[in-house]
Parts: sequence; structure tokens; C-alpha cells
Amino acid sequence: MKLVGLLAGVGAVLVVASVDTGSADPSPMPELGMMSYRAVPSEASNEVIEEYCVGCHNDRRSSGNMSLDGFDAGNAHQQAELAEQIIVKLRTGMMPPPGRDRPEETVLQGVAAQLESTIDSAAALAPNPGSRAFQRLNQAEYAASVRDLLALEIDPEGYLPPDTKSANFDNIADAQMLSPVLMDAYLNTAAEVARLAVGDPEAIPSETTYKVPRLASQTEQVEGAPFGTRGGLSVVHTFAADGVYSFRALMQPIPTGQLFGRTARNERLEISVDGERVALLEIPRWMSQSDPDGTEIQSEPIAIRAGPHRISAAFLVNQEGPVVDILSPIGHSLADTQIGAAYGITTLPHLRELRIGGPFEVTGVSETPSRAEIFVCRPTAPSEEEPCAGRIINRLATKAYRRPLSDKDRTDLLGFYREGHDQGGFEAGVRTAIQAMLASPHFIFRIEELAAPTDVEGVYALNDVDLASRLSFFLWGSPPDGELLAHARDGRLSDPEVYEAQIRRMLADPAAEALGRRFAAQWLRLSDIEKVHPDALRYPDYDTQIAEDLVEETILFFNSLVQEDRSVLDLMTADYTFVNERLAKHYGIPGIAGHDFERVEYPSTARRGLLGHGSILTLTSHANRTSPVLRGKWVMEVLLGSPPPPPPPDVPELEDAGEAQDGRFLTVREQMEMHRANPSCQSCHSVIDPLGLALENFDVTGRWRIKDAGNPVDVQGTLFDGTPLTSVEDLRDALVKRPEPFLRTFTENLMAYALGRRVESYDMPTVRAITRRAAAEDLKLSAFILGVAESAAFMQKAAPETVTEAASH
Repeated sequence: MKLVGLLAGVGAVLVVASVDTGSADPSPMPELGMMSYRAVPSEASNEVIEEYCVGCHNDRRSSGNMSLDGFDAGNAHQQAELAEQIIVKLRTGMMPPPGRDRPEETVLQGVAAQLESTIDSAAALAPNPGSRAFQRLNQAEYAASVRDLLALEIDPEGYLPPDTKSANFDNIADAQMLSPVLMDAYLNTAAEVARLAVGDPEAIPSETTYKVPRLASQTEQVEGAPFGTRGGLSVVHTFAADGVYSFRALMQPIPTGQLFGRTARNERLEISVDGERVALLEIPRWMSQSDPDGTEIQSEPIAIRAGPHRISAAFLVNQEGPVVDILSPIGHSLADTQIGAAYGITTLPHLRELRIGGPFEVTGVSETPSRAEIFVCRPTAPSEEEPCAGRIINRLATKAYRRPLSDKDRTDLLGFYREGHDQGGFEAGVRTAIQAMLASPHFIFRIEELAAPTDVEGVYALNDVDLASRLSFFLWGSPPDGELLAHARDGRLSDPEVYEAQIRRMLADPAAEALGRRFAAQWLRLSDIEKVHPDALRYPDYDTQIAEDLVEETILFFNSLVQEDRSVLDLMTADYTFVNERLAKHYGIPGIAGHDFERVEYPSTARRGLLGHGSILTLTSHANRTSPVLRGKWVMEVLLGSPPPPPPPDVPELEDAGEAQDGRFLTVREQMEMHRANPSCQSCHSVIDPLGLALENFDVTGRWRIKDAGNPVDVQGTLFDGTPLTSVEDLRDALVKRPEPFLRTFTENLMAYALGRRVESYDMPTVRAITRRAAAEDLKLSAFILGVAESAAFMQKAAPETVTEAASH
């Protein structure tokens, strides 16, 4: 069933519920496998709001920037944005706040049900799918498009400016601002990508720098580097032409300029290409930045063919056993660049960066994966060149533009081919045409055309070709493949059976891992882990590799739910995860060896679901201590969709944990209690802190602990709805017992990512309909994805004036 029809059906049911005001009994009513509550009459809702809410939320006090003076529950659809804020607070149990009188839970949930019923009934009579401006390819989508089009991997951060995030995501259309600088970046990127893909026999020398993160451990083999090596780096670098290249390695110096780890003897750095050694460089022990070459060593010129090659610069292992360091054992081997180095205690040199220069003495361009993808024909005579170029252009541009080409498209691109051909021949012409494709608005922008109008005035269906692109970027984070485009070109994609079959096919494809790497990673804010650098003295085993493993664990975990089509509630309750040897040691899980991740079951219930993932626990911490506030705020914003208000400007910082009290150090909990003694802090912290304190058994890096600052960890608290908390298990159980807020927040984020726009109040009836549908299908992840993809918001667009008019009501 299409969700367009489903929403109307749900609305009809809710109309009955909303007008059934003869009974004041708000007893629980099971609905589609979820616990729901019968809607109270609108008059009763108004009485509850007046008695328990208006005292704080009025024009004078405006607590939480909300005033309910004049609010009428019976006409909630006319103030939908305000009503939706009330619904969220009631569904999560956050209102009335702790310490205030509150009616029975059934009454509060009955009010929420009545507001939802009123809004959803009105939405069923006047559906609004919303609209958005055109989207442009962000960094990740641009790189994926280039990979699919030209079989070329690029690092988009090296070419394009950072993307602006809005509503958690980097693909929100109205946040994708355009500027002359950005357009120049797209033009320059198009030129460089076309040159790398086709190859450039006239390439001029340039230099690319690859840096090693300071917190990366250099005591063990780096993934991709040859066996028998340690540290350094291993990257895939694309060479523009056959020729001679140079490699310059810069060692890490101490502040006074000498080599870090200068006490080491017989240290050598191996340069390898595709696993084969091409240079072995001696590292002078007494090199210094005061020398003519500083702490740099350089290889002899090395001949390399065009195309992508794995380049490794790594140290040969010349000793076994633990590394001598000021901190032992230690994970990141460069914990301190001053104390350890100054006393000469750390014995290992460290690579800081590798610079690849060239090409020099260009001899031509060899066959590469990109050239094989581009040159599907080869002219044997001058008369065959333009027909062959036309075939190449037609094939590539159809993929690049994500639609069939028009005659004008072909004419324009052939014009660019001829211009390049006149300057450098056939391949130069093809390269110029590819550059024009990559710089074209048809490639950079996803502009959607409207098809036939629907039964709703001002609402139009997307045409099948644009629907294919929207679906592919949603599920795969990349352009549609040949099968999906073929259905779209033939007009079959809007057929419900074909459409659902394509969605299920795409979810089963390995490319669907983009849901974890793109959607889940942004929704859960995994990139924030890069902002936290745990103190090396307190957490000596935390390094860049562990941080990467923590993020990979969460991504693999989410993608396992997609692959196995498990319940979304497994995000909270799953008793398994994915670890490699390094991460298993970090968590204390025995029996895992090697770099590859394996699925394992938790030895205890404490670490189940996302609340036990080290990525979440680290990104919500400070460098030197845990943060119940950040953790509680993360739960409220990310899982419950109910962010706390911003703190007042005069809020003091926590007391320094280093200050002793009665001969001992303060725990984080005790610091928080002192902080809450400030009246301006109490009201918010009574809601936030219990959520975060329940996670205090996890330290900054996500390891389990029983003591903080030498004192037993105390996690006890009371949730905002009165539920006592004595452990992380209690918090998890409390969130799962009240699943609607989490499920709806997940759906909202999934919709925002899929639509490329923020979810507005007029979208909430659709969010509730998707959640109800998923409840009828055991909350399987595919039910949420199908619900979003089959919704009117996804398959249709309203004219801009329709959206504006609907929002004003």
C-alpha cells in the first residue's frame, strides 16, 4: 500500500478517535503492537494544559520560549508547530517537569493522543508533501558520483569546501549556499578529475602531501602497508602520467628541532608501490631542523605508471617487545612531543608527512581503470574519431546527468570535444568533454522536474527519472545504476510493485552500506569524536586507530540491522556488536585476533545497544573527564528529539576535578552536584543529568569502570518521569518502555536525510503514519525505509506557494 493512501486511512481512523468524546476513560489501548492511549476530549485537554502547563508557559514567563496563552487543543492543527512541541514533551514524559504536580500518565498521554488526532485528521483532508529547492552534490555525493562515472577514487576534502550541516545532515538543500568561491572549486575540481581520469601526457610536476595524525600509533603495522613494517602511512595515490616521481618523508621533530626518538639505531623507512619495495631510506639519528634538509629524507627518482597505486611509507621492524616510553604501556606512541622526547625516553622515530612529487620525464599514459571505463571504443582513422567520441560522451553524460540526454546536451558536449581535439587530439577532446560534464549544472545540481498534477491542488508527482535519483542518493548515497534508470526511462518506476521491488533490491546491495556511513554516522554525530582528544596521561591507550575503530563499530552495527532487516529497537537493545582485536582489548572482550571486524556477543548486559558504544561515549566526553551533561544532552537530542534549552549566559564552569576535598578528589557526580546548587542551573540539570549519570560507569574512552577519581561510581538518579535509575540497564529499559519518542525521532531523521530538507510540523502526520506502519511490521528497519520512500513527501512536491500557505495556517 502506498503511504499516500495509508496516511489518508490513518487520518480517517483518527477522526473517529477524536470525535469519540463520550468517554472520559483514557485507558491504554493497544494499537498496531505499540502501547497507545485513547484520546481525551479536547475540552479535557484544555483543562489539563491550563492547570499544569500555562503557569510556566505563558506570555509573561515564557518558560522554554513557549507560551500557551490562547492555545486551543480542539484547533491544534491551526497552531501545529506549537502543538507538536507539546506532543514531544508529553510523549517523552518530560512535562510537567520533575518536582511539579503532574496528573496520571494516562491523562498526559491522552492529551498527546488528542492533539495528534486533531492534527492528523486535518492533514488527511489537506495533505502537504512539502517542497525544497534544488540540491547540489555535497562532498561525499560528488566523490561517489565520480567513482561510479569514472572508476576514480578522489578525496573530496582536497577539492571542495566543507559542507554546511543543518538538522544533523550535510545534504539539506536550503543550507547548501552558493558562492563564487564554491563555483570556482567545482570548475577547478572538474579539470583536475578529468585530467586524472583520462591521464595527461603533458602533465607538469606538482606535489601532494599526506599527513600522519599526531595521535596515530606508529608502533604497529598500518593497514595496507607491507608485513614486517610499523607505523608510517599507506594511501592510494592516483598518478596522472607515466613518469618519474620523488618521495620526500618528513620525520616528527621535538620542539628544539631534533629527531623525535633520536636514540634509535638502524632505523630505516621503506617506500613501496603496490606492496613492492622501491626505496629503503636510512634515518640519520642526529638529523635536526637546523640542518639544510631539516628532518627530511628523500628517495631517488622512481619510475611509476599512471593510475591509482597503493603507496606505503613505513619503518622496518628491527626489534620485538614493548616500546620504552615515559608511559608504559601506551597506545599512541607519540603521547607527548615535549617531555618524552626531551628526555630521550621514547625510542621510535615517527613519520610526520609524506610528499609525492612529479611527474618528471613523462613517457606517456598507461592503461588505467578509469581509461578502461572511459574509452569503450578506439578510433583507427581520423574519420572514426568524432563518432567514437560521440559514443563515449553519450554513455558517460547519461550517467553523469542521471537522465537521458537531449539533443542540445549532445551538441554542447561535442562542441567541447572539438575544442579540446583542436588543441591536443582525440584524447584531449574527450578529456575536455568530461571536464565540461563535471562542471555542468546537470551534474552538480539535482534539479527535479514535476510530472502530472495529483488529486491535491498545487501538489505534483516527481517524474520517474528524478524519483530514481532521489531514491538512489537516499539508499546508496550515489547516482542510480543502470537497472533503476531503465525502469525510470520506461515509466515503470512509479508502479507500486516495481518501486517496492527496486527498493528491496537496493537494500540488499552492498552499496546500501551508505545508510550506515552517511545517514547513521551523521544522525548519531559520529564525526564529533574527532573533536575529543582524551588526555594522554589518563588514557594512554587511546589513539587515532582506536577512534577509527569505535566509529567503524557503530557503522557496521547499523548496517547489520539493514542487512538482516532487524527491529529498529535493536539500536537500543542489541546484545551484540562488531570488534577487531584492538577494539576487543579496549572493551575487555577475549578471543578476537586480527584487523578484521567480527560479530561478538556482549559478555554482560551493561553494554547493549548504542548506549554502550565507545564512539557515543567518547564524543560526549571532555578530554580529561566524562560529561553527564553532554551525554544527557545527546540522549535528549539524538534519541528523543527533545533538546534542552540553551544554558543562560552566566552559567559557571564545573569545579576543577583536581581540587581535593577532605583528602580526596571529587568525582564528576560531586562536581555536578556543586554545579546544580546554582539556582539558574537546577531546572535544566534535573532533566539532563540523570540521563548522563546513568552512563558514568563508562569512562571517557568508553571503557567500563567502577571508580571515578578513586571513589566508587554512583549512577543513581531519577528520570524526568519519575522512573528510578540505578544502572545503565535501567536507563535503556526506561527508553524502550516508552518507544514512541525514539521511533519518531529516528523516522524524522530518516525523512530529513531522504528528502534533503528539514522535517517541518506539517510532516509530523506522515512521521506518525510511518511509525504506525512499521509497528505493524515488527518495527523492521525496511518498514521505516519503505515508509519514507513511499510517502507523498518523498514521491511528490508541492508548489512553493502551497508550502508557504500551508505553513501559515
